[in-house]
Amino acid sequence: MVTSHATDTICAPATPAGGAIAVIRLSGPDAIAVADSIFSRDLHNAPSHQALFGTIGTDSHSIDEVLLTVFRAPHSYTGEDCVEISCHGSAYIQQQILHLLTINGCRMADAGEFTKRAFLSGKMDLTQAEAVADLIASQSEMAHRVAFAALRGNVHSKLQGLQQELLQLTSLLELELDFSEHEDLEFADRTTLLSLSEQIAQELSRLIASYKTGNAIKTGIPVAIVGAPNAGKSSLLNALLGEERAIVSDIAGTTRDVIEDTITIDGTAFRFIDTAGLRHTDDTIERLGIARSYEQIEKAEIILWLTEAAPSEAEQQEMIARAEGKVLVHVQTKADLTSYDGIKPQGPFPTIVTSAKTGHGIEALREHLAGHVAQTFNHSDIIITSARHHAALQCALQSIRAVHHALTTQLPADLISEDLRQTIHHLGTITGTAITSQDTLNHIFSKFCIGK
Repeated sequence: MVTSHATDTICAPATPAGGAIAVIRLSGPDAIAVADSIFSRDLHNAPSHQALFGTIGTDSHSIDEVLLTVFRAPHSYTGEDCVEISCHGSAYIQQQILHLLTINGCRMADAGEFTKRAFLSGKMDLTQAEAVADLIASQSEMAHRVAFAALRGNVHSKLQGLQQELLQLTSLLELELDFSEHEDLEFADRTTLLSLSEQIAQELSRLIASYKTGNAIKTGIPVAIVGAPNAGKSSLLNALLGEERAIVSDIAGTTRDVIEDTITIDGTAFRFIDTAGLRHTDDTIERLGIARSYEQIEKAEIILWLTEAAPSEAEQQEMIARAEGKVLVHVQTKADLTSYDGIKPQGPFPTIVTSAKTGHGIEALREHLAGHVAQTFNHSDIIITSARHHAALQCALQSIRAVHHALTTQLPADLISEDLRQTIHHLGTITGTAITSQDTLNHIFSKFCIGK
């Protein structure tokens, strides 16, 4: 791994605009020298990781009183010499400091360039680098937990372990090829290799399956609110949100398009989607809305099926068929008009009785949704949230299955070895060990904010 990918020194704000305090970051071989040229105190012998109070500016013009911290290589975020300047959050002050830095030898950093340098310096792998962006973008406790676990290296450790096992077996197979004149000589035990390929295939399948949950946690778990017209869908959405988000009316077919909003329940973001009432109608616009309702059922992870009364057996079977592969919860509405209470079994799914008017059952529904997440998400599990990682894992699974097929059909060692190398390669593209294209790296880090 190279220690630096560039010889220039970069600078950029590391905090968003609008705060009382701003941090400007420098990184590169001349970071300390450039900062020293505009700071009131000598930095050449300044200790690492210690904040110094002083003035930023020129001999004739002071800009601001700041705290400045030197981070000497390799013990810094990027692995290079770094300096962080904590100044007042004024946009004018930041612009003036950045202007001084650029005329004294810095250039403005590209998007994600600090984290890109950290990756190229070996301070983190790609899974950790991408977790930085996810951590910044996290909008809920659960999204934060998943991103922070990846930043701490849980994905890295898992994939590195799989790669090491595969590398050892590949080495043994390669050794067999070196002694190919001895046809009866085997260094890699085929039974062990077959068992390992099965174990790795299972682990890859589990990681691939976790992407659905991971993506939902990252963007908000989609919950479709469906049911017949006037079943109380819009009223339930408003009750969950605590505001009048959707129009409520006794007129059937009021909701003709999808209404969506996000709330956080026990640290998890849920995207609630109020849909058009499901019924037969000749109204062209309403039929379009109903068609979109069915589309939302397909996309949702959880379906809240609202009815005013207990559904018939035929209605249950129809909804079960439509909700195949989803979490289906029956919500019986308008409890102020009935005598039902609590969560009751209703066929193969629970029933929660609610009243948007009185608030009855709303908290029980919230707790039920939060409980679903607690059951499906084990904090010790590794959750995949990146579409790039998901695609690479699918390729790795295809390759390891080819290894399994080659072993069961007793194909030659060179063919088994090639499939093993492909599996290792695909896993390496996730961590970055198999990525050599500068264009690929630029694409990944271009999605970061400038100060990272």
